[in-house]
Amino acid sequence: MKKYNENNDLLFCPLGGSGEIGMNLNLYCSEGKWLMVDLGMTFANDYYPGIDLLYPDPSFIEQRRDKLVGIILTHGHEDHIGAVAQLWPSLRAPIYATPFTMELVKEKLAEQGLLEQADLHVIPMGGTVDLPAFKVSWVPLAHSIAEGNAVKIDTKHGVLFHTGDWKLDDRPLIGEPTPGHELAKLGQQGVLAMVGDSTNVFNPNVSGSEGEVRDNLIGLVAEQKGRVVASTFASNVARLETLGEVAKACGRHVALLGRSMDRISKAAKATGYLEDFPPIIHEDDIDNIPKDKLMIICTGCQGESRAALSRLVNDDFHFASLSPNDTVILSSKIIPGNELTIGRLINQMVDQGLKVITEKDAFVHVSGHPGQPELADMYDWIRPHIAIPVHGEARHLERHKAFALDSGVKHAHAPRNGQIIRLSYEKGAEVVGEAPIGLLALDGSRLVQADGPSINERRRLQHNGIAMISLAMNKRGDLVSDPIVSIHGIPGWHHDDDLFDLILDIIDRVLERATRNQLKQDYALSESIRIKVRKLIRETTRKNAQVIVHLQRIDGE
Repeated sequence: MKKYNENNDLLFCPLGGSGEIGMNLNLYCSEGKWLMVDLGMTFANDYYPGIDLLYPDPSFIEQRRDKLVGIILTHGHEDHIGAVAQLWPSLRAPIYATPFTMELVKEKLAEQGLLEQADLHVIPMGGTVDLPAFKVSWVPLAHSIAEGNAVKIDTKHGVLFHTGDWKLDDRPLIGEPTPGHELAKLGQQGVLAMVGDSTNVFNPNVSGSEGEVRDNLIGLVAEQKGRVVASTFASNVARLETLGEVAKACGRHVALLGRSMDRISKAAKATGYLEDFPPIIHEDDIDNIPKDKLMIICTGCQGESRAALSRLVNDDFHFASLSPNDTVILSSKIIPGNELTIGRLINQMVDQGLKVITEKDAFVHVSGHPGQPELADMYDWIRPHIAIPVHGEARHLERHKAFALDSGVKHAHAPRNGQIIRLSYEKGAEVVGEAPIGLLALDGSRLVQADGPSINERRRLQHNGIAMISLAMNKRGDLVSDPIVSIHGIPGWHHDDDLFDLILDIIDRVLERATRNQLKQDYALSESIRIKVRKLIRETTRKNAQVIVHLQRIDGE
């Protein structure tokens, strides 16, 4: 591995978001100083039982936090800001973001009691900040949230262009269209490297316009006779505004359901968005509105069990319920990995007689990420010397790398989390080191290693079950009461008393064969019983169950 020098080299190092979609954390180094762009999270899957949220492990930059000059946030999606409140205490760097994004960050910090401690800097759209070794300028780009931005980063080695998440949209409805002529000017000045969004690199078409979605939704909702429920990402402020306009055009009142829907709408209004949004009726008034005069806008478009849509379908709200012939519109994209969850929810809705409309049935959603024609335009404008694809799985990054080279870029590298990459005009992108990477999990109120003992043990219990044995013995090694055996999650055992007897037989044999000295050694005695019971369960059920033996010594002879 080649060596690098933090004082002399221009370095790029992703700790999250390169090799997966989500959990973005990108680092740049120049003149011995480090700059962080985005600090996001991702949702856990079934491999992490009991865990909802995962974060990138920031230990590499924690060790250099005295050299971390700032945390730059491109926009307010959770995969770009969702780790700020959890990881900021270990970083303690100033945070820079535009008004709407900062409003969301403030709420997260306030929930953790950190708002008064954090050093926050609100940057106007199109604004610039001078930091040691870096000059950072926010470049507004269209996306599926208010105030999507790229950042132009000036260093002594050259200009970097970090796109964030973006798309091209002539009618974005929130914000301004992507300024192609301004981007072309930036490219003419010379860009050393573009670090860019890879999410939709396989899409051969343009992502589409929010304005077109609005036009189509008005016609679609006008045709519905019953109650309409529209579920979308709460962060998609443009879609919220679209749905508000659709409701007004179709003569329907609006109700919002979902904590994040309420949070985002308040943040949007506080920063000058959704000014013409229709009045929101109180949830207690929902059932008092005629069905054909109401639109419910709610969270849960990815089938989340605790989100508003699933709760509506399961009749968990006392103030609202759905009836046959009501219409549910999933105005969103199915995120890869959520297909089964969403499919189950759709089937449940269909079984209840609900009419379900998804992006596969009608034009109810456009992506916030660029398809190939948009990528081609961006490369034509920026003309970087180096292309570094990020924000994608391995297949996305490799395809984006090939696309960049086909677009005339001289050097391209598809990174993986932890690679330390030196950027230069002379040699392009060189991997010169490896930073430690990993995952942190929010386990209840604590941050723990995602591959740590508590979650690994929970995973074993989830797959194989557990047997717990409690023994009470006096100091001489005699049982003072019958052993207690408790078994959970092991197939068949709760139906077969004979298997419990087998365990009791093992305990008796171990105690009978033990010497008087062995009967006084708690650990050795417990281990002997544990190993033999575990072997019995494995031979009987082919399950590697967790076996725990509690041995309690009782005072007296």
